[in-house]
Amino acid sequence: MGKKSYRVGIIGLGRMGSTIDDEGHTQLPYSIAASCVASERLELAAGCDLLPERRDAFQKRWGVDALYEDFRQMVAQERPDMVAVCTTATGLQKPGREAPDPAFRGDAHAELTTALADLQVPMLYVEKAMACSMRKADEVREAVVRNRTAYNTGVLRRFDNRYDAVRDAVLNGDIGQVQAAVHYGVTNLMHGHIHSIDTLSWLLGDPAIKAVRGQLDPPDLAIGDRFLAADPNGTFELLFEGGVRGWSIPAGPWEFEIFGNRGASRSFNNGDSASLRRLPDGEGGRLWTDVDLAPVTPRSTVVCCLEDLVDCFETGRPTRGHVDVTHHVTEACLAVAESHQRGGEWVELPLQNRDLYVFHI
Repeated sequence: MGKKSYRVGIIGLGRMGSTIDDEGHTQLPYSIAASCVASERLELAAGCDLLPERRDAFQKRWGVDALYEDFRQMVAQERPDMVAVCTTATGLQKPGREAPDPAFRGDAHAELTTALADLQVPMLYVEKAMACSMRKADEVREAVVRNRTAYNTGVLRRFDNRYDAVRDAVLNGDIGQVQAAVHYGVTNLMHGHIHSIDTLSWLLGDPAIKAVRGQLDPPDLAIGDRFLAADPNGTFELLFEGGVRGWSIPAGPWEFEIFGNRGASRSFNNGDSASLRRLPDGEGGRLWTDVDLAPVTPRSTVVCCLEDLVDCFETGRPTRGHVDVTHHVTEACLAVAESHQRGGEWVELPLQNRDLYVFHI
């Protein structure tokens, strides 16, 4: 007898919900719809979008007839086991890269998550970031915990098996005592560094982040009324529990490196390959030697993320990107802006003021 499959509804039938596979980022299934079709555990059952032309295109592409404008109606009539929230973070239609006015506080990811959890949808995938402010992130965590919802977000390097060699080298002690963790790459805060901070956290085994300091670009960027109308580039320094420091270096392709007192492990070219260097056992010198790593056959990160939800729903274990760690990493991201506002000083977590809002797509 085969394993049970679960019905999936998608809110937001644009890029991540349906069409991103056309962009050629990977040959593996990447949109939520394509990943549902590729998985034996999932059934693509329904779609929801405010725009009728997107609903029509989704029906033609995927053969799904259960299409809705109102997500509450979709949940009530289709009773999906899982819903994927693939709207923009704020609810504005793309390009929408800037808030329309200083009073704008749209937070669609957070508001949809809270509503869906309270509607008793058992499993939720939510595009990142989980919220635009910690006040809304707090509401998400409370709703997910209150309803015992299985929850993951789209920080997909956490689900990318090409990073396993680096994480294993760290957690198995192959590089000795961890001393530093570095992210390389230029990116913005809430749409980009939510990935970089989450990946550093994952590679280190998700230790608590005790304090953050950072700077936004340009350095004289002002945050008036605790509000950023667009998502700025930035850099950060993290202090993890146990004293490990983490840094972002704004240069090069996306890469990650973890340094220990007896070696280092690095992910190259956005996960394309990895290396491990270490001191040979019993050798007191300072020269590291390369260690051969087993080849890796990549798997679809989105399929892995969605099937992690299913496995956790069935077993009761926490999801790989459970709401507590997602909430914590989101707080670290927002703390970069908080530190910038304070002239780059260290900011301890948790943040005392929860209302700083950063608009992002």
